[in-house]
Amino acid sequence: MPKPLWAPWRLEYVEHADESSGCIFCGADDELLVARGERALVVLNKFPYASGHLMVAPTRHVGEFGELTDEEAAEIHRLASQGIAALAQVYAPQGFNVGWNLGRIAGAGIVDHVHVHVVPRWLGDTNFMPVLADIKVLPEHLLETRRRLAAAWPS
Repeated sequence: MPKPLWAPWRLEYVEHADESSGCIFCGADDELLVARGERALVVLNKFPYASGHLMVAPTRHVGEFGELTDEEAAEIHRLASQGIAALAQVYAPQGFNVGWNLGRIAGAGIVDHVHVHVVPRWLGDTNFMPVLADIKVLPEHLLETRRRLAAAWPS
């Protein structure tokens, strides 16, 4: 039986996601931008499940998965693959979660701009802190994570 992945620190973000103004992908903060392609971009998740949690989105504002062009879908998946390579080089995770959360009920915090998540995983990467104290311990600052991944990004 699979073990649950508890992420209570994300509840505040998910509950208030619709209140934020502007789209985080359309106005991608260069501070968290890791890579940019012709049709898609890669940013660090500001509310990560693990250090190095990436999100890959089309540069065009698209709210429905089925509205992606073949070229956009291909580039998103190519950038996700490159993200896995960069994460493997920099952090040596033991596995990855890669996936789309389509719709609020499916866990999407940003419902009007589709994106895929790339989350590095390690054995035992969850601990008692999120469960007992509603705290997620990330061992590295987001800007350092961004610097390291951008430097390791495959050309």
